[in-house]
Amino acid sequence: MSEALNVEEIFASKVFTLGKMKERLPRSVYKEVKKIMEQGGELSPAAADVVAKAMKDWAVENGATHFTHWFQPLTGITAEKHDAFVTHPDEEGRMLMEFSGKELIKGEPDASSFPSGGLRATFEARGYTVWDITSPAFLKEDAVGVILCIPTAFCSYTGEALDKKTPLLRSMEAVSQQALRIVRLFGNTEATKVVASVGPEQEYFLVDRAKYLQREDLIFTGRTLFGAPAPKGQELEDHYFGTIRERIGSYMKDLNIELWKLGVTAKTQHNEVAPAQHELAPIYETANIAVDHNQLVMETMKKVAGRHGLTCLLHEKPFAGVNGSGKHDNWSIGTDNGVNLLDPGDTPNENVQFLLVLACIMKAVDTHADLLRQSASDVGNDHRLGANEAPPAIISMFLGEQLEDVVKQLVETGEAAHLLEGGKLETGVSTLTDLEKDATDRNRTSPFAFTGNKFEFRMVGSADSIGSPNTILNAIVAEAFCEAADLLEKAEDFELAVHDLIKEYMTKHLRIVFNGDGYSDEWVKEAERRGLPNIKSMVEAAATLTTDKAVKLFEKFGIFTKVELESREEVTYETYSKSINIEALTMIDMAKKQILPAVIKYTKSLADTVIAVKEAGADTSVQTELLGQVSAKLAQAKAALVKLEKVEKEAAAISNAKEQAFFYKDVVFTAMGELRAPVDELEMLVDKDVWPIPTYGDLIFEV
Repeated sequence: MSEALNVEEIFASKVFTLGKMKERLPRSVYKEVKKIMEQGGELSPAAADVVAKAMKDWAVENGATHFTHWFQPLTGITAEKHDAFVTHPDEEGRMLMEFSGKELIKGEPDASSFPSGGLRATFEARGYTVWDITSPAFLKEDAVGVILCIPTAFCSYTGEALDKKTPLLRSMEAVSQQALRIVRLFGNTEATKVVASVGPEQEYFLVDRAKYLQREDLIFTGRTLFGAPAPKGQELEDHYFGTIRERIGSYMKDLNIELWKLGVTAKTQHNEVAPAQHELAPIYETANIAVDHNQLVMETMKKVAGRHGLTCLLHEKPFAGVNGSGKHDNWSIGTDNGVNLLDPGDTPNENVQFLLVLACIMKAVDTHADLLRQSASDVGNDHRLGANEAPPAIISMFLGEQLEDVVKQLVETGEAAHLLEGGKLETGVSTLTDLEKDATDRNRTSPFAFTGNKFEFRMVGSADSIGSPNTILNAIVAEAFCEAADLLEKAEDFELAVHDLIKEYMTKHLRIVFNGDGYSDEWVKEAERRGLPNIKSMVEAAATLTTDKAVKLFEKFGIFTKVELESREEVTYETYSKSINIEALTMIDMAKKQILPAVIKYTKSLADTVIAVKEAGADTSVQTELLGQVSAKLAQAKAALVKLEKVEKEAAAISNAKEQAFFYKDVVFTAMGELRAPVDELEMLVDKDVWPIPTYGDLIFEV
């Protein structure tokens, strides 16, 4: 029997929570900190010193020797530089452990060594990290020791945002300010801010680490660049929600414990659709804390996997032919006095505030569908979107039958006189309770689906930061709220004006609503007829950041400057090119050093067999045919390898970032596919004992 686990006791034990602050800080300092967290402002130097000392004392009591400003550069992962608490020894040679308010609030990492899209040259090295007082400090413990991690924003010496957190915090303020204007119109005078909340579901794969270390492609790129399908995939749908295997269950248990200690509300765990694929989902949190915690989730998943002899793969498409992984970003907004602006209530057709919020979100998503698509762009996601395992690259909104009916009534007649009801679900079994049905089904093919009291943005990639998607969501909704409030605040007859505005927005933007099958070819044609953008790749999406429409949006609310947007477009091109370059070089290396030599040895063995059998006077037709097949595929693979080497060198010589990225997408990536095809066919022909790398069957079924 395993020892009982007291979750309440360990939860947030590694976090410097408000509760710990209240215990350790003087009352006046605690009040100052709490006020700034809720209302903004700057901490006084004296108070900062007090907070720093209390934070240091708590960290040291828990074994910490170093601190770090933990930030999220444009790499999409986190960064940290460790500084010890030690200072110069005193006159008697004693080492003192100190941590000042200045060290708490500001750090100075090298800004030239992170992606900046040209904002920082190599000789322009200075950057600043600034404490995010709203996200609690925490302790990370591993082989390097216990480190006090202080969540921070990261900006350049000249003030531009070089990270994911800074624009997110700006967008949260923007949507709060504009949403407050909306709730004030409906008489809510108690709310002081509106908070964007997020709950990101995280999908991932687990493979045996020993097999992982035999695959150069998994090590360098996170996905298999070669691999024939296993005899069994996910056809039987027996893995989804199936019994969790012992080894995986042991991993999940340890993962939960580590996350709970870090204050992450890990709630749900289950097997996902593909073999070796799983999911973890937390409870909703304020957007910036949710972003920080999701980064911790991904880091912790990888760390804990190693303890169990496993490797966690977060790539969106580690295996061809089975479902890839996403990260469903559940987004909602609510006031600080408990009103969820996306709660339709029992009679949404009569809930005018909800209908206005819904109309504004329809307007926002339709107007900026291209930006939403871009926010879910990363290299791995190009393999997944629109592949009948994830939403299509076309942005649309799913409202469900009930809300869609309400919207259509408002558009057609100007009022929603009736409401579709869910009714009863009769099980037909006397001992089972009949259930009240929801008034709408779910739609897993929709990129942006209303799911009761929130929207689920289903396009985000599993390895990607959720910082950008939530920044975009906040920004576009803030703009729609602002434009609505501008009109309604000066209306002489508010009830008439809001009624007309809801109808106007819903009529104009009804094209974004689609409740059908997003995987169908018919929807692609229908979306084109409606004029909805279909941006198929990360490279094509990059330019949406710098359109006049986008620049106007972001500059209006101070979320990005034009220069910051241009830098992010440049970073997108650079990231894509570098990623595909690494993949191409890895394929070349594996083909030249492992796969082709193994196949050549196999052909020699076959040829020797043909000679020996012929000399024995037996029929050699089978051996000869197999030798011919293998030799033909070997020649095809060699020709494709030569072509890939050639185009990879051509790509590396292109100096313009945008041109280079498109060349990698259109030419190099195509050549990679041409090499993979004959190699995967060779895997099916060559003796398994000869094949130099673990197969799909080895990787996803032997965990």
